[in-house]
Amino acid sequence: MFEQDLLNKFNTIPTPFYYYDVEVLKQTLQHVKAESGKYNFTVHYALKANANNEILNIIKSYNFGADCVSGNEVKKAIECGYSSEHIVFAGVGKNDAEINFALDNKIFCFNCESLQEIEVINELAFAKNKIAHIALRINPNVNANTHKYITTGLEENKFGINLWELESVVSALTDLKNIQLIGLHFHIGSQITDLSSFKSLCMRVNEIQSWFVSHKIKIENINVGGGLGVDYHEPDKNCYADFAAYFQLFSDFLELRPNQKVHFELGRAIVAQCGTLISKVLYIKKGVNTNFAILDAGMTELMRPALYQAYHKIENISKNQKLTTNNQQLKYDVVGPICESSDCFGKAVNLPETQRGDIVAIRTAGAYGEVMSSGYNLRERVKSVYSDKI
Repeated sequence: MFEQDLLNKFNTIPTPFYYYDVEVLKQTLQHVKAESGKYNFTVHYALKANANNEILNIIKSYNFGADCVSGNEVKKAIECGYSSEHIVFAGVGKNDAEINFALDNKIFCFNCESLQEIEVINELAFAKNKIAHIALRINPNVNANTHKYITTGLEENKFGINLWELESVVSALTDLKNIQLIGLHFHIGSQITDLSSFKSLCMRVNEIQSWFVSHKIKIENINVGGGLGVDYHEPDKNCYADFAAYFQLFSDFLELRPNQKVHFELGRAIVAQCGTLISKVLYIKKGVNTNFAILDAGMTELMRPALYQAYHKIENISKNQKLTTNNQQLKYDVVGPICESSDCFGKAVNLPETQRGDIVAIRTAGAYGEVMSSGYNLRERVKSVYSDKI
């Protein structure tokens, strides 16, 4: 992926920084658009994965909607030119100011996670003489078979309305005159690579749909969320998720009613592979049981390994350009400069013999990388570089 001329350019840019391959992003978006278009599915990009302005503008150019989980994400989407009519607002803890902002901007839908939230939206909409469109986020109790911190569709999770609450919630809606129910929303987790989890979701959605039909409640929109995973181990070999199989599965197994629209909220699968965290080796430290490659990037630039024990492929691209069959591989704990023991990108990572000044690439960092960065230890915020601008 990283040719010598690109490495030469990296050597002139202060590290650390995020490098975004714009061509990879555009090709990914083309795949998503082509495969979802076969079934007339609607795709909303999940801003929580990456809210970089350049990235958002490219995604917007493909006419995707926006999936937001905070008032500021709604504001950012509108500022970037996303149509309010294609913005959905999810999140278990929307505050009054966020709700009012979304009402004022006439967003498409609030994905609601509790009866109390719906009552608050109704009250705020009444004060503005508006009707708020909502979808009920239902917890389907489907196991996504992913990391416990990014599983969202089980009864033990904080998200959504549980199935046993459904009767009382729907009954209460009849008294809320400033609420219009237009959809059902589901989201079972993130980084899901086993498509059978999505088949299980379809089966549960079909059961829940039947319940609404039996209660003579018409549902216009089915939002199945996102969660499609990517290959963190082989980012060059599998640069794009299997969007064809993903969208076809929902076409095959969702039992839709006449004129129903299906919505998706994809984030990671769209932006993960286009982003790489570029860092420089500050020091090599010999330990008792291991060697340490100490980088100038840390958990403040990429939180996922510290937070989820997440794997990212790590490459010494200074040495990769000169690899021969005789190159010696050594094991390194690749760590950052932050004053936390959890500031580690990978343990016992096989790399060519590494030295101070080498450029290291941490791959598949376009999702939940830059957007989760922080200023802890009074670190400067990480900068971004784009392939079409260097």
